[in-house]
Amino acid sequence: MKFVSWNVNGLRACLKKDFMQSFAALDADAFCLQETKMQPGQAELDLPGYQEFWNSAEKKGYSGTAIFTRVPPLSVSYDIGDEDHVGEGRSITLEFEEYYLVTVYTPNSQDGLRRLPYRMAWEDAFRTYLLELDAKKPVIVCGDLNVAHEEIDLKNPKSNHENPGFSDAEREKFSQLLAAGFTDTFRFLNPGLAGAYSWWSYRFHARENNAGWRIDYFLVSDRLRERIASAAIHADIFGSDHCPVSLELHG
Repeated sequence: MKFVSWNVNGLRACLKKDFMQSFAALDADAFCLQETKMQPGQAELDLPGYQEFWNSAEKKGYSGTAIFTRVPPLSVSYDIGDEDHVGEGRSITLEFEEYYLVTVYTPNSQDGLRRLPYRMAWEDAFRTYLLELDAKKPVIVCGDLNVAHEEIDLKNPKSNHENPGFSDAEREKFSQLLAAGFTDTFRFLNPGLAGAYSWWSYRFHARENNAGWRIDYFLVSDRLRERIASAAIHADIFGSDHCPVSLELHG
């Protein structure tokens, strides 16, 4: 089964930048979006063979997630089971026979790390939620996690130290999540590969110069690790300041 995740930074804008062609070319069984910035019905989507699930933010034009799946889920739920973290449309969970699929758009700590306390509370609540799912069946987690975990995961680690997405606190929370029983699929297959990024600033010709960050991930429960067939970053696909990432599992 093939999964794709993409922070589209506004689906309506991305639709004007060949989103449907990229969608067709990637040919995923489940296609997860973050930062949709829209309500269902605000754009025309022709997705024959796919079921659509949306979690839009209460604030219009902000945040939001979606999953389009060829395989009908057994159940669907929204958000992460914590009333302190609703209203921003940040997560969707689909239950399938063998595993859960969770897409997430992790809150950004923002300039000056002014939202870091909320981010830390989110991280703990999200990890608790994933572990509750993992106790029932394995979990696949994908999305914009808004953190570059190690120095290899961004172009300029020294100048970005303690900037949003590369603070020690955020990186430590990611380490805690992995230690709780999850595998970073791309890094598992490519342990020493530098220069592999999924997000580039629109400023300073960052994408042209590959001055990027790897902040979009597929994580899996450790017991799914041996089923990883491929984990890729599709840096050749444009339409957003992020590019899609994908995961294929055996069996």
